[in-house]
Amino acid sequence: MTFRLPRPCRTPVLAAVLIASLAGPGAPAVRAQGPDASRIVAVVNGDVISRADVDNRRRLFALSTGMPGSPEVLERLVPQVRRMLVDERLRLQEVQRRHVVVQDKEIADAIREIEQRNNMPEGTLRRRLSADGVEFRTLIDQVRVQIGWSRVLRQELGQQAQVSDADVAERERMVQAQTGQEEFRLAEIFVPISDPDQADEARRFADTVIQQLRAGAPFPVVAAQFSQSQSALQGGDEGWVQGSQIDPEVLRILREMPPGAISNPVRVPGGLSIVTLRGKREVGRDMATMVTLRQVFLPFSSRLDPANPTQQQQQTLERAQRLGATAKSCEDMDAANKAAGAARPADPGELRVESVAVPPLRQLLGTLPPGKPSQPLVADDGVAVIMVCTREQRNLGIPTKQELTERIISERVELASRQLMRDLQRRAVIDLRS
Repeated sequence: MTFRLPRPCRTPVLAAVLIASLAGPGAPAVRAQGPDASRIVAVVNGDVISRADVDNRRRLFALSTGMPGSPEVLERLVPQVRRMLVDERLRLQEVQRRHVVVQDKEIADAIREIEQRNNMPEGTLRRRLSADGVEFRTLIDQVRVQIGWSRVLRQELGQQAQVSDADVAERERMVQAQTGQEEFRLAEIFVPISDPDQADEARRFADTVIQQLRAGAPFPVVAAQFSQSQSALQGGDEGWVQGSQIDPEVLRILREMPPGAISNPVRVPGGLSIVTLRGKREVGRDMATMVTLRQVFLPFSSRLDPANPTQQQQQTLERAQRLGATAKSCEDMDAANKAAGAARPADPGELRVESVAVPPLRQLLGTLPPGKPSQPLVADDGVAVIMVCTREQRNLGIPTKQELTERIISERVELASRQLMRDLQRRAVIDLRS
C-alpha cells in the first residue's frame, strides 16, 4: 500500500478496545476446555502458542466489537488469529533481542489513564474482562508488544526518524502542485498475505470482518484488533490522502463509495485492504470556521422533568446564570469548571463549526462573540455555559509543516515495519499445528 500513516501512539488503540469492551455484553464466551486449552497450535522459534491464547484473543475481539458473534463466526477467526499471534510473538522476540524494556508501570499507567478519562473506578477494566472470560494478561501482552515494537521501529529508522526542512519543503511543493485534485479521508484494515497459500484463509477472514463491520461493529475497534498496518494504532485512520498516493484499485472503489460505506476486500501489494470512506474534498480547497472554546458543565443530581424541576436543579440553573454574569475570560471558565468538579473537560479541543451536528449549537458557536459567556444551555442531565476563545477562517486543505512532518515520519515507520517483519518471518522457524 502507499497510504501515508498517522503518528504512532498507543493511547487511541487502548481506548478504542477497552471502552468498547465495556459497552455491552459482547459475544457469548466460547472457550477451549480441559486438555484442549493447553493444546499447542504453533511454535515460533521455540516459543509455544496454545489454543487458550487463540481463544482469549478471539473473545477479546468479540467483546471489543460489542457484537453477539455466533460460535461459528468466532471459529472462522481462529486461523487468522493464530497467524496474528505468530507475528506478534516474532515482534516480541525482536523487542527482547534488542533489550527494549517496556515497564509494567507504563502499561498500568496507560490503562489507568483510560479509566480516568472515562470516569471509571480503578480496576474496572480488569474486572469486566475477567467477568467476560478474557484473561487480563491477553490485553497486557498485546499492549506490551505494541509499545515495544514502536520503539524497535524508531531504532530501526535511526537518522531517518529526523525530518529535515528540505524534506518538508519538498512535500509542500508536492501538495501545492496537486491543488484542486481529489483527496479522500479514509480508514483501513490491512490483512497481510505473506504466503500465497494463505490467500484463501485471509479472504475468509476478511469476509468475516466485513460481515461484522456491516452489522455495526465499530471500524476503529476492529482495526485496532486486527489490522496489521501501523495505522491500527489510530484505529485504522489514514487521515486525508491524495488520490495519487492510493493504490489504483482502492482509488477506483473510493470514487464510487458513499461516505460511511465498507468496501469488499481489495487485493493490494502484500495482502488485502478493507477501507471505509469518511469524506472527500479537493486538495488545498477546504475553507472552515475553526473555534476554540471553554465549557463549564454543572450536573443535575437526577434527570430533569421540565414541568417539575427539583430544588437542586433550580439552584444549578441559578449558579449557571451567575457564572454567565461573572466570567470574563477563558481562564475564568477553566477555573469555574475545576471548582464545579470538572464533570466534563473544560476544553473539548478545536472544533470545526460546520461539522457540529446540532443546528442551534452550530449557530451559537458561529456567532457568539469571543470572550462572552453563553446563556445557560439546559439538558436533561445538567446545565452548560460556553465561551468561544478564538474563531478564525482556515483552509484545512493545506497541511501545516507539523502535519507534513508527521506524515513523512509515519510513512518511514510503516515501511520499516513491513520490511523488518518480512525479515523476521523469513528467518524464523515456525511450526503451525492443526
